[in-house]
Amino acid sequence: MREFNVTGLCIPNKHYMADISEKIRQIMAMVEKGQYFTINRARQYGKTTTIRLLEKVLLEKNYQVARISFEGIGDTPFESEENFCQNIIDQISRAIDIKNPEYAKTWINDSVKTYKDLDIFLNEVCKDKKVVLIIDETDKTSNNLVFLRFIGMLRDKYLERGNPKRATFQSVILAGVYDIKNLKLKMIQAGTHQLQDGEKRINSPWNIAVQFKIDMSLNEKEIASMLSEYENDYKTGMDIEAISKEIRAYTNGYPFLVSRLCQIIDEDLQKGWNINGVRQAVKIILNEPNLLFDDLGKNMESNEELSNLLYDIVINGQVYGYNLTNAAMELGFIFGFLKKQDEQVAVDNLIFESVIYNHFMTKKKIKGIRIDKVLPSEIIEDGKFNMELCVEKFAQHYYELYRESGKKFLEEECRMLFLTYLKPLINGAGFCHVESETRNAKRMDIVVDYKTEQFIVELKLWYGEMSLEKAYEQLFDYLASKGTDVGYLLTFDFRKEENVGKPQVKWVKYKGKSFFDCIVGI
Repeated sequence: MREFNVTGLCIPNKHYMADISEKIRQIMAMVEKGQYFTINRARQYGKTTTIRLLEKVLLEKNYQVARISFEGIGDTPFESEENFCQNIIDQISRAIDIKNPEYAKTWINDSVKTYKDLDIFLNEVCKDKKVVLIIDETDKTSNNLVFLRFIGMLRDKYLERGNPKRATFQSVILAGVYDIKNLKLKMIQAGTHQLQDGEKRINSPWNIAVQFKIDMSLNEKEIASMLSEYENDYKTGMDIEAISKEIRAYTNGYPFLVSRLCQIIDEDLQKGWNINGVRQAVKIILNEPNLLFDDLGKNMESNEELSNLLYDIVINGQVYGYNLTNAAMELGFIFGFLKKQDEQVAVDNLIFESVIYNHFMTKKKIKGIRIDKVLPSEIIEDGKFNMELCVEKFAQHYYELYRESGKKFLEEECRMLFLTYLKPLINGAGFCHVESETRNAKRMDIVVDYKTEQFIVELKLWYGEMSLEKAYEQLFDYLASKGTDVGYLLTFDFRKEENVGKPQVKWVKYKGKSFFDCIVGI
């Protein structure tokens, strides 16, 4: 039987794989047009698997494919121009058949000293043939400047494609986390390069490449194709459409996260292929170590600007327009932490958001956050989570500890206070996430999953310009979209001083739905 795979290359006869044939078709169209381009996506995004599937189709269509990689070849090939050229010739010669194998051997042993020599060799390789050059892990080089000179040579050959004496590749595809224009940025991040006076942070030896616009995330249909293969083998009776939608909702189609959730359900949750199974798998993945989350944490630790940007977006509800001249934002996109959404910037998926919340809740350690007055046994009885009591206890706790604090502190930290208060109570049996669509500077909807139950808690900052009626209408609309009838509204009231008082709580009936309404006066 096949299995779900989250380590390395996916192999069709060994692993359950999403059907990405439409993506391959779109990439093939670019190759057939003779385009040069870069597939730059974050770690564990399925780049190598996509390249292998593309190579198979290219060979079926009688292309010659020179697929090479810079991963695992060490530092020696990048120590000099001669070493680099020899390595490129060696890899290309082993990847494709040229007319005279001895010809390549001669070049490797004696002739190549410079990029000019390499240029002549490539003329022979590409003469009267359609050859596609694919270079994987392009950012795994130890000396990017040597590689960038090679890219410049390929650009020059591309610009002279009409010259019969300078044969070149039909298409060149580069794959890696960093785009070619950002390789210098990678060197700066690694501390191996410092900008000199007047030197630009972005270099562009690859300005002949077309933009790669194909969405590499897995959509619901592609996730369903993988589940369909699994269902054909195991006959679990799962609702493939519903589960695909739920997995996509948590992962935004990030390939590693999709496969890992499926793997957890299959191997750790006794094949519990239902909505609750997906949520339980999310809880498990959030509590296990993996390289993806390690990268997220390390990048927030090492880059204060990126950390501040993520805090503003996920905690403060700050709206940022899409702008890649912002260095921190650019890094967020390179690493796959951020996405473009309606010309604005958002965290890529709900799982990443939860990791970011956990990071900040651990990092900030806000003074006064204690739950020693609230025992978990008060909130959780017979395995049931009492959200009403949780909200009410928090409001009282908040009022007692922070009513004398400055208004600015309360405005900035009230959401973090609630999340930090909530986390230890649900830890081990549940998790929470924030709905990106409803997050703004004054409103945030939190979805709390605890075992098989789900709670909707809206946090609102109130300055008096919005009526309770409008707040109720917003919560009603969101509950309707989630198909539930009970919600919780926690309002931090920043109106005039005469409104300060102990928390006010009540149950409200509104258009057939029930709200637990809690107002904390400041």
